[in-house]
Amino acid sequence: MKPKTFSDEGIVLARRNYSEADRILSVLSKNHGRLALIAKGVRKPSSKKRGHIEVFSKIRFQAVRGRGLDLITEAESLDNFPEVRKNLKKVALAYYFMEVVGRTTHENEKHIELYELLTNYLESLKSEVKLRSLRNEFVVEILITLGFWPKGKILLNPDAKLEEVTERKINSFRVGKKLTS
Repeated sequence: MKPKTFSDEGIVLARRNYSEADRILSVLSKNHGRLALIAKGVRKPSSKKRGHIEVFSKIRFQAVRGRGLDLITEAESLDNFPEVRKNLKKVALAYYFMEVVGRTTHENEKHIELYELLTNYLESLKSEVKLRSLRNEFVVEILITLGFWPKGKILLNPDAKLEEVTERKINSFRVGKKLTS
């Protein structure tokens, strides 16, 4: 039997509003894989968790298992990547990373290697100037990590392979493709 409460660190992939004051978060956690968590009351101005659960923030959190969604009880920001948030092109690329991870993974599948890969690319994004090559490297690395492409084999069109894997276009693709650097 799984413990009722758990804690982990993770990266917020996406969020959506739910009911009047709540949000549902998609988080890639280090030890539990991708999770759907509900953050109760987080849209209220007085919420202490509010600033910690922004998209592509690295957080430490505690949650309690629920009947449907798990409930996030505490959240602390480990890194919100302020260097990335100052540059619109880098923000667009960070959102692209989040969408790709969200589309290529399933809930509750452990992916420690993927978590480390995403963390490393967000760290690289802080100082990287060649954003287009970083995006292409990320796509190739994620396809290799998830087993969709053999390591060592050259991938000529990573975007086409990613589209084949996800069976649809990535919404933020056009932003990632238009990067000039």
